[in-house]
Amino acid sequence: MHLPDGILPVEMAVAGYVASAGLAAICLRRVARLPDPRAGIPRAAMMTACFFAASLAAVPVPPTSVHLMLAGLMGVMLGWLAPPAILVGLFLQAVLFGHGGLTTIGLNGLVLGPPALLAYATWRLLAPRLPTLAALLAGAGSVLAALAIFAALVLIGLPAEIDAAAERAALAVFLLAHLPLVIAEGAIVLAVLSVLRRVEPGLLPRA
Repeated sequence: MHLPDGILPVEMAVAGYVASAGLAAICLRRVARLPDPRAGIPRAAMMTACFFAASLAAVPVPPTSVHLMLAGLMGVMLGWLAPPAILVGLFLQAVLFGHGGLTTIGLNGLVLGPPALLAYATWRLLAPRLPTLAALLAGAGSVLAALAIFAALVLIGLPAEIDAAAERAALAVFLLAHLPLVIAEGAIVLAVLSVLRRVEPGLLPRA
C-alpha cells in the first residue's frame, strides 16, 4: 500500500518529507539515549531487508492487489528504529523497482512509521502479561492504523475536479480488500515471536 508519484499535490509531498524527517529525527534522538545506540543496527538491517522484500510480493485480491506491510513487525522488533528503517526500505523500493514513488517517500513514511510505533507501544504495554494478545494487536492494529492514515491522505489531497463520491467509493473498495491483511499481519507477528521464543529467546524484543 504505497502512494505513487502524482496522486497527491506537490505541497503534500513536500510536507510529507518534512514530517517524516522530523519523525525520523525524534526516533534517532531516542535511540541515541540508549546505553548502546549501535546495538540495534544489525537487527534494523535485517528487518529492513525483510520489509523491502516482502512488500514487493503482491497478492491479487480483486479488484486490486495487496502486499505485506510489516509495519507492526518492524515496530515490535525495532522500536524507535522502525520509522528510519522503513524510510530506508521505501527509498530502496522506489529507486530499484519503482515501487511507490520518489516524491511520496515522505508520505509513505507517514503511512507506515506511526503505525510501527503504535505496534511498539502495544507490545511494551501488553507483552509482560499478555504476549499473545500483544503480538496479535501489534500486527493487526498497525495495518488498521496505516489504512486510516492512507485514506486520510488520499481524501485530503483529492483534486476539486474529481468526483468525490466516486473516489470515496473506490477508496472504500481498496480498503476493504486490505482487511484480510489485518488478520494476516497479526498472525505473522504472533508466529515470528512464538518461533523466537522457542529457538532464540535472546532475539525477542524487550517488553
